[in-house]
Amino acid sequence: MSSPLPVRLEGLVYRVGVKTIIDRLDATITTPGITALIGPNGAGKSVTLRLIDGLLAPEAGAIRIGTDRTPVRRAFVFQRPAMIRASAAYNVALGLRTLDLTGRERRDRVRAALARVDLLARADDPATKLSGGEQQRLALARALAAEPQILLLDEPTASLDPTATEEIEALVVEAAGRGTKVLLVSHNLGQVGRLADDVIVLSQGRAVEHGPTQQVLSAPRTPEARAYIKRELPWTSYAAAF
Repeated sequence: MSSPLPVRLEGLVYRVGVKTIIDRLDATITTPGITALIGPNGAGKSVTLRLIDGLLAPEAGAIRIGTDRTPVRRAFVFQRPAMIRASAAYNVALGLRTLDLTGRERRDRVRAALARVDLLARADDPATKLSGGEQQRLALARALAAEPQILLLDEPTASLDPTATEEIEALVVEAAGRGTKVLLVSHNLGQVGRLADDVIVLSQGRAVEHGPTQQVLSAPRTPEARAYIKRELPWTSYAAAF
């Protein structure tokens, strides 16, 4: 699998009507593993993920991924997974329709992906009958079955209980360990501290700070980052971990 790095966001602008959501956003991501995007509501985090994935098109600026012109495989997992009224296995297979695979290759990938998220025994069960945590694991299986080079996660554990959150986090760390570049939006700064290698802080549609996780969360340099981190969480427990 070729590296999808660097990911360059160059002067991105995105507006909805007269409202500017992304305002000349510049960032360069070179670190393998997990990059977290954090910031207050309305900062543009989710929109940035959608721009990188190609779900939205910027009004201005450019997104450059990798060092050549080879298309980069991307997969997106939303906060609330969308499931069709079919089996868990069929929901995973849907994510493979655009790939040039034989029927046997597709079946093998579906089984491997379901096993990876510990849902192989539920392969024939209706996806809509699974619990919230199981549906999110199924959404990850659907994304990972396509063997993406970039995995984009938009608050994937926001509505889950602690056990389900731990299961999803373990799968995300495993994916990053296998070489997939993960871009994670999260309001859970404890989660960011556990998972991320580096952090981008967004404010009013711009990247105001970008650096190693420990440095950004423990000693942010910019007033915008300091204000957000101080407001979100008391950091005595996090700082003690270092």
